[in-house]
Amino acid sequence: MAAASRVDRRQLAAYASLRAPLALVELPVFVLVPAFYAGGPGLDIAWVGAVLFATRLLDALADPFIGTAIDRDRQRGRRDERRWILLALPLLVLGYAAMFLPPVAGAPAAAWLALSSLVTYVAYSAVSIAYQAWGAGLADSAGERTRVTAWREGFGLAGVLAAASLLSPRHAPVLVAGFVAAAALAAWLLQRAPAPRAFAADAALGNAATDTAPGNWREVLGNRAFRWLLGAFVLNGVATAIPATLVLFFTRDLLGASDAQAGLLLVTYFLAGALGMPLWIALARRVGLRNAWLLGMLFAVLAFLGTLTLGHGDLIAFGAVCVFTGLALGSDLAVPAALLATLVDDAGHGGRREGAYFGLWNLATKGNLALAAGLALPLLSLAGYRPGDTGDGGKLALQLAYAGLPCALKLAAAFVILRAPLPPAALREPRPSSTVTP
Repeated sequence: MAAASRVDRRQLAAYASLRAPLALVELPVFVLVPAFYAGGPGLDIAWVGAVLFATRLLDALADPFIGTAIDRDRQRGRRDERRWILLALPLLVLGYAAMFLPPVAGAPAAAWLALSSLVTYVAYSAVSIAYQAWGAGLADSAGERTRVTAWREGFGLAGVLAAASLLSPRHAPVLVAGFVAAAALAAWLLQRAPAPRAFAADAALGNAATDTAPGNWREVLGNRAFRWLLGAFVLNGVATAIPATLVLFFTRDLLGASDAQAGLLLVTYFLAGALGMPLWIALARRVGLRNAWLLGMLFAVLAFLGTLTLGHGDLIAFGAVCVFTGLALGSDLAVPAALLATLVDDAGHGGRREGAYFGLWNLATKGNLALAAGLALPLLSLAGYRPGDTGDGGKLALQLAYAGLPCALKLAAAFVILRAPLPPAALREPRPSSTVTP
């Protein structure tokens, strides 16, 4: 009989610190880039959408290979995700700086966006897959996995709040400088973070370096519960990515918000997410991971439907929507990754296949973002919407794309996760116990 492990808070904070600079990358890249390149560089939003779709799709295809490479390193007896993170961080800094400091405008800006995006995305993938695989090995119970994820995403929300306050093209140099400083601090703190727990399989797989990527993926995709979870994650992710892609257009052209007001609304949203995180952790321990996520999705839909009734000047009403949808955000941040770690452990793949699982998981994440940019922006352009458009036709198309479609996708994701064949540990949190069965 072995005592259930609990990571020391200081070590957990050291591990979680990297999530803050990663968030400084994510929000500007996914939210600011479309408006940024449609502004100063002067690219049509259809071109921006096409470039982002192509580069995100190419990047997504690389993620499973990165995950498999991380697993093979572990199987060779070199389980050190820190090495991957520290090697990829400089490339991430280079790509991110290039993306927001373009020296060209017009048509050449499309090529610059494509190249800088690809470098940024691939480097981010290497860092985030290694980081998530590391986190999956830090806990051995559903409750502790939720705790690890919540600490990590709590730091992420701090980074998001900082980024949200700077979501303006004129603040691009500040965003880049802030990311460089935060990444350097996190790299130093990671040296004090805990190592993943040891698995009996680690020693036995010391000669398993001949495993192939396709073989790893077949084993991972052979996990039926994972396939269902991945389906729900994709639907929910696209539902979240579409508003993230369109939010600056929505607040400026439909609500009539200034840049400062749009930034304040985003800060409100993410601050509500940070404040709501402990509630979702407590709820997950009470009703189980699956049910907590399901309730979060339904709560988000009910709150987000309110945007379909908004018009010019309804900033206070949209602020209330930001508060309620921000509270729902906590479930998306704390629960899915904890669910995935639970499925990995239940399948007996702990210590063997975390990289492959999170590589495919990240592929799905990038696919969500690619679909959001590759579908929403060109479709809006075809519907007659242009940035700065205040005509009724363009505003209606923007409103339906921003709110109507995401609500439908969230409901579809809720149905999938409700029907998913998840293991008992994902459906409920066992009663506290001082021992676990070996």
